[in-house]
Amino acid sequence: MDYKIIGDSCTDLTPEQRADESFRIIPLTIEVAQETIVDDDTFDQKSFLKKVANSKDCPKSACPSPEMYLEAYEEAEHIFVVTLSSQLSGSYNSAMVAKKLCLEQHPEKKIEVFDSKSASVGQALIAAKIKEFADAGDAFESIVEKVNQYRDDMLTLFVLETLETLRKNGRLSNMTAFICNTLDIKPIMSSTEEGAIMKIGQSRGMKRALLGMIDHIAENVKNPEEKILGIAHCNNYERALFTKKAILEKVPFKNIIITATRGISSMYASDGGIIVCY
Repeated sequence: MDYKIIGDSCTDLTPEQRADESFRIIPLTIEVAQETIVDDDTFDQKSFLKKVANSKDCPKSACPSPEMYLEAYEEAEHIFVVTLSSQLSGSYNSAMVAKKLCLEQHPEKKIEVFDSKSASVGQALIAAKIKEFADAGDAFESIVEKVNQYRDDMLTLFVLETLETLRKNGRLSNMTAFICNTLDIKPIMSSTEEGAIMKIGQSRGMKRALLGMIDHIAENVKNPEEKILGIAHCNNYERALFTKKAILEKVPFKNIIITATRGISSMYASDGGIIVCY
């Protein structure tokens, strides 16, 4: 099959995936401290995190234009697109507009845009599943059906080191953020079925919060021996390794992969944040 897997830049591919020509990333942009940063290979995470920490305003992202997706759709006859949750970004809508425009010009093409209802390593897992089915020779329609089912069965969880981004964008009051930061309270967050974000717990200290998240996984996961779990970390590989070890002590996942957050995921997770998806 002549195919291409396209992800927006919240898709935190592993180094192996980035080296694979089956994948292409379309960058979002981030505005912080009156500077526009393109979330592509030029992204400097340490510089970005410093700018965010020093800015009183919350960083804002802008989705790719339909024209950026449209140009990428020319690369193959079979196109699979994986976007950041439509509850968090307009990237999905841009990809859908581009799909409509492309099919008007090339009705013979096959294009599927997957709303990941997730982010970061969740998108990378979906992209990997598409490649697995495509390389196995599955028909386009079969891939779409199986990947949608895979996506619907996924769960995304994350733990934040800091609440500053939530405070700056108005999701937490200044007083709540102050109390949580003073008491070292770390929220445990999860995705909803629609791809929005909800809080499912909290703990004092990052280690306890991560262990609380792992307890939630152990209580709710089904058939872990058949699943791959992904971990994305924002500027803290050691914490990702701790999370992997602690998970495997409780849950026998088939495999666990670790990747680093790029720009958009770093904006959401903040410095030190951990995202898991399975």
